[in-house]
Amino acid sequence: MLSSLKQELGDLDRVKRVIRLYGMVNVAPGFDRMPEIIDGASDFFYEVFGPKFGEHARTAVGLAERPHGIPVEINGELELKT
Repeated sequence: MLSSLKQELGDLDRVKRVIRLYGMVNVAPGFDRMPEIIDGASDFFYEVFGPKFGEHARTAVGLAERPHGIPVEINGELELKT
């Protein structure tokens, strides 16, 4: 996601803050630890943008099947500087 942002924006310094991450995890029946998997993405954004601008709301859901065998998908909403 950061690579796509950098390619589109030219520079990650244009990101003002992370608003929300939405993580989808391909899981087996009975698995309920999706938040722990998405923690990695949350921690990474927090590290990249710091505590003030990297803190965000988050959703972590488990799905029985993801397209093309993709194990994890992360979507994000970020505010850009004007």
